[in-house]
Amino acid sequence: QVVLVESGGGLVQAGDSLRLSCAASGLTLSAGATAWFRQAPGKEREIVAATGSVTYHAPSVAGRFTISRDDAKNTVFLQMNNLKPEDSAVYYCGAKEHPRTVILARFYPFWGQGTQVTVSS
Repeated sequence: QVVLVESGGGLVQAGDSLRLSCAASGLTLSAGATAWFRQAPGKEREIVAATGSVTYHAPSVAGRFTISRDDAKNTVFLQMNNLKPEDSAVYYCGAKEHPRTVILARFYPFWGQGTQVTVSS
């Protein structure tokens, strides 16, 4: 089976940095597409960044967040710099077998459990 395990979240202050990790088993991430989504209380799950056929960063995080992969570790990362309170959310890693980059959550069949990011002002 496919298992995605997210880690790296925490409580930080505005302006701080975090690096989230998503370690995968049962699926080769480099052969498909992987994305980071986030969901704040009362809000829809939204795309943060994705990598596959092309790399995408949402306008709200472009220039601050960077998605990357370590293919030897079959792990995708989200480097988050200059965090803002509005970045606070549960961050989820999604993956799919087809390499086409997609920014809609419903196209990702595999998900991690989520990791909480809280940014205080």
